[in-house]
Amino acid sequence: MTTFRGLATIRYHAEDLAAARRWYTEVLGVEPYFAQPDYIEFRLGDHAQELGISRTPSAPAGVVAYWHVDEVDAVMERLLKLGARPHEPLRDYGPFRAGAVLDPFGNILGVMHNPHYLEVLAARD
Repeated sequence: MTTFRGLATIRYHAEDLAAARRWYTEVLGVEPYFAQPDYIEFRLGDHAQELGISRTPSAPAGVVAYWHVDEVDAVMERLLKLGARPHEPLRDYGPFRAGAVLDPFGNILGVMHNPHYLEVLAARD
């Protein structure tokens, strides 16, 4: 069975990604380390955890917490078999692969294969 290994990314939404980039860069005091036309990501804190901001709308609105898993496709399939409903299909964000479901209670549950998570883990050893 595939286990949830740890929090990989928290993602916020903003219609105006350029304005969000300026605001969060000012608030956080760092530039995004990763940027695509519809997505930016910052690394923060003692464990270089990730805060992403996406132009992609999400309904229901809110924060999506992504849990790192080694086999994201298999985990997504298992979640759907266990009664979760599709929310965001799996897709690639550069080196990351992520998607989200709605659990049976209406919560957004994100899963991601995140090479950065594994790099941080390896650096601890």
